[in-house]
Order: sequence, then C-alpha cells, then structure tokens
Amino acid sequence: MKVTMRRGEKMLISEMNPDVMTRDQITKVVFGNKYEIDDGTQNGDCIFVFGGTYIDRVEKAVELYKNGRAPYILFTGGDKWGQRNPPEAVFLRDEAIKRGVSNEAILVEQISNHTKENIMASLIILDRAIGLEKINRMLLVSSPGHMRRCLLMLKTFMPPWYEYVWCPDNRALGQSHNWWTGAEQERRVNDELRKIIGGVKGKYFVDDDISFEDEL
Repeated sequence: MKVTMRRGEKMLISEMNPDVMTRDQITKVVFGNKYEIDDGTQNGDCIFVFGGTYIDRVEKAVELYKNGRAPYILFTGGDKWGQRNPPEAVFLRDEAIKRGVSNEAILVEQISNHTKENIMASLIILDRAIGLEKINRMLLVSSPGHMRRCLLMLKTFMPPWYEYVWCPDNRALGQSHNWWTGAEQERRVNDELRKIIGGVKGKYFVDDDISFEDEL
C-alpha cells in the first residue's frame, strides 16, 4: 500500500514510500532539517569522522578541532577488504597531521569496512581513550547525504544517552541545495534514500520520525 506524504506533518521512516516523495521531503530525510544541522553553538567530547578517503571530511574535522569544538578527532575506516593501502583512517589521520592537528588528539579505528563497522569497531577505541560513560555528545563528520544513515546507526549501536551534532563536510556538489542539479548526484541521493528506508524496514537500524513541517 502506498502512503501519501503530506507537508506539515511528521512521519516514521518505516511508513515512507520513496516513490511518492517530493524533492523537499527527500532532502529532509537524507540531508536533515535545518534544526538538525550544526549551528556552531554545541561542543562535543569527540569529532567522529566516518570512513573514506575524502579530503573534505578531513578539512571539516580539522576546522571543528581548531575551533575548539572537541578535544579529540576519531578517524574510522579500514582497508576496504584489501582495496585501501594505507587504511582509510590512517590516510585521514596523516592528512589531519599535515594540517596541524597533534597526533595526541587523534584516535584511529582501522579495521572496519563499512558504516556499521565504523561505529561498532569504534566502541573499544572510544572506551579505552575516553571512556564510553564519559561521553555525552559527539560531532559527526561525513558527506552531507550520508548523515541520516550515520545517525540512525549510531542510535542503534552507541549508548542511548549520547547526543549528536550533524557537521557535514563542505563539498561543492551533493549538498541539500543542489543534489538534484546533476544526474549522478541525484542517483546517489535516491539510492541513499532507499538505503535509509530499507535499512529501517529490514531492522538494520532503528526507526525515527522526520518532520516535514515548513522551516522558517
């Protein structure tokens, strides 16, 4: 059964049908509402950077660190089933050090191969370096269109009292205001939308409700 989606309401992700969603609705599910995105006012205990070899993510994490937003940067990501040498997190760490971040402020998780493993493999790293019980808020860095899925997985596998601040990187394309302007970016966002909805329905991560109310 198709669920017709209307403006001005909240809806659980598990109730969504990607085939009937408007551009604005897709944007809010994948990229978040404005109130979910970092406004520069909340500090954290750690900057959590999801795996990959994207310089944009390093630059965003370094920016947050140098602005005093958190005392640690955690880089995640392994060798991608043997495809990466060095592992993603090591590459990201080295780039951060080149940009002036001290090695003592950097944590590295280098055995994971995908987003879920980024989180699960980081639990021991965070516990040994900081203590899971001492963490209250983390600043999340990834590509803009990856943030919702990251958040849902964190809510599934991390301690339930943690707060998260979305700090998407500053890449030129694939942002909430221009993702539909190129065929490849549009395809990626629609694929991500289906991963989000399918992941909830498949019980890979928790459900959540999204507000479709107009934003001021």
